Amino acid sequence: MAELKYEIVEQIAVLGESPRGWTKELNKVSWNDYPAKYDIREWSPDHSRMGKGVTLSDEEFDALRRYILGEPASDGDDVDESEII
Repeated sequence: MAELKYEIVEQIAVLGESPRGWTKELNKVSWNDYPAKYDIREWSPDHSRMGKGVTLSDEEFDALRRYILGEPASDGDDVDESEII
C-alpha cells in the first residue's frame, strides 16, 4: 500500500477533544501534494495519526457555511437546498 502523504497547511479550529486526547479539527490539508482542501477529522495529539474524516472543496465548504448560517445559496450554485438533509 502506498504511503499517504499529507501536510496541514492551516489549522483553523479545534472542534472538540476526546478523553484519550485526540482532537476533532477543522484544517486546510494538502493530501498527496494536491491543493489543500478543508478537512474535518480526529487527530492524535502529535498529528502523526488520524481518524476517518471528510474533505471539502472551497465551494463545498462555502455551501455548508451558508447552509449553517441560514443564508440562501448564491445565484449560479448547483446546490439544491431541498436535497440537503
